[in-house]
Amino acid sequence: MSEKKKVLIAEDSSVIQNLTKKILQIQNYDISSAKNGNQVMEMVQKEDYDIILMDINMPGLDGMECSRRIRQMDDPKKKDVPIVAITGNAKNYSDEDFSQAGINQYIQKPLNFDEVVSAVRKFTS
Repeated sequence: MSEKKKVLIAEDSSVIQNLTKKILQIQNYDISSAKNGNQVMEMVQKEDYDIILMDINMPGLDGMECSRRIRQMDDPKKKDVPIVAITGNAKNYSDEDFSQAGINQYIQKPLNFDEVVSAVRKFTS
């Protein structure tokens, strides 16, 4: 692998964030993390990521609104970053809701980490 792909994990649960981080580091990804949507927006404005794993229910700015704002950015690299939603409430949203928010795929909690790794690989290779 030439340069490590950069993954932003947006997740307010420290347990899920730390597990996801460890699993993706083993896969040789460069990991950054944020606990809420406001932090995500600050980080995305400063740096480019290859993929964002976005929790839908976060304090402050939720994952749906955060995804919409990323899609409205001027920088093409930033606004086109793949976003994979992570949610325990997928049944509260339709595929169209996720699509309209600019989310490329969603993964239901409890997380299957093979599915997480597979999604990250799919969007970063």
